[in-house]
Amino acid sequence: MGSALTNLLAFIAAISILVAVHEYGHYIVGRWTGMKVLRFSIGFGKPLWKRVSGPDQTEYCISAIPLGGYVRFLDSREADIAPEDDGRAFDQRPIPARIAVLLAGPAFNFIFAIAAYWILMSGGVMMLKPAVGSVTPDSFAADAGLVFGDRIVAVGDTETNEWESTLVAILGEMVDDGRVPLTLEDDNGRSRLATIDVGDEKTRLTEPGVLFDGLGFVPWQPPAVIGVLPDDGAASAAGLQVGDHITAIDGQAVATFNDLRAIVSPRPGETVDIVYVRDNAAETISVTLGERDVDGQKHGLLGVALSEESSEYYYRRTYGPVESFRAAAVKTWSSTVFTVQMLSRMVTGDVSMKNISGPINIAQFAGESAQRGMSYFIGFLAVVSISLGVLNLLPVPVLDGGQIVYQLIEAVKGGPMTERAQILGQQVGIFALLLLMSFAFYNDIARILG
Repeated sequence: MGSALTNLLAFIAAISILVAVHEYGHYIVGRWTGMKVLRFSIGFGKPLWKRVSGPDQTEYCISAIPLGGYVRFLDSREADIAPEDDGRAFDQRPIPARIAVLLAGPAFNFIFAIAAYWILMSGGVMMLKPAVGSVTPDSFAADAGLVFGDRIVAVGDTETNEWESTLVAILGEMVDDGRVPLTLEDDNGRSRLATIDVGDEKTRLTEPGVLFDGLGFVPWQPPAVIGVLPDDGAASAAGLQVGDHITAIDGQAVATFNDLRAIVSPRPGETVDIVYVRDNAAETISVTLGERDVDGQKHGLLGVALSEESSEYYYRRTYGPVESFRAAAVKTWSSTVFTVQMLSRMVTGDVSMKNISGPINIAQFAGESAQRGMSYFIGFLAVVSISLGVLNLLPVPVLDGGQIVYQLIEAVKGGPMTERAQILGQQVGIFALLLLMSFAFYNDIARILG
């Protein structure tokens, strides 16, 4: 994970962007439907920066506590309405207009996710075909007959051609009845069926970071065997050769090419000791890493590439402008459905509550994604934006979804709910949010300590 300062800055940037998108949805649709906007604030508490502009003299603020934001509309329940503003208060507008304003915040979060995925997909996406890496003896995977190199062609009825959709399908099948039916293909192209049966362990295996260890196998990753060695690279200058198998860098074990990249990337220009195997003999060599600029940040560069036998597991998916937009919309929809399914499974106890993340864990992931480059950070923003949209649609009174329920009740009964009922609803909503936040903070602290 990144440094505390990097995590904090990345977290503030991420939350500010996503809150601005969400609140802008409320703001712009409110204006379109004839409502008067009194304040648009990114953050809570005392304003650090404020500007008053527009015919309605709206206050635009950046406030001290960067954990949310709000749009304040004129409301006759809070203050008397000036004659010239009569009919422009939130509660004076038609119920469909109010619902549209409440829906707009989450809707803009989903639109943002589509835009983010469209940007990422427009440049093409490198995919890793789903295949089985090392299998732990006497594990669920070993009992099912999985072996190293098996390609996962389908999970249940879902065809799979990359790891993200495969992981979603595995989780979906597992939480149903503890069984994961797989269609596998071996190195010779022969297909066979296998079923991983985890039984009563299904909920435990949904805990963060537990799935593959619990199932007993890891996704296939290319070993750190040098396949391509540019003459002007750091590795070539130090004397490494094609076919050398790198096993450690400065005392850190290297099992895959991803391990190699993770160790080398944050160390541009540093001299490291590399342990490698050549002709079945282990040797050590000192290498001064090169560097390259990625999105304005310097990253370490060893100057090696994958061995040829690994290329068959990788492929680049390219999209045209229209196709990339369609793929981004499909990905946003599937991620939204998956998020809803996981939330509902938490309620029924089929998915572990440890998956609820708080600000500490989100900040750590924000910092890590920011350090890895802009594309990773954009992908992180898309995932969190979808989660923010889904959570705000929950029927909790203090959230957009709960306020929509209030409007629907008013439409059915022909008048607003009583003040007593609304206050009770607010209290229930605040209690529910405090309970959720308690789970989130507990999980964050448990991850740090555990």
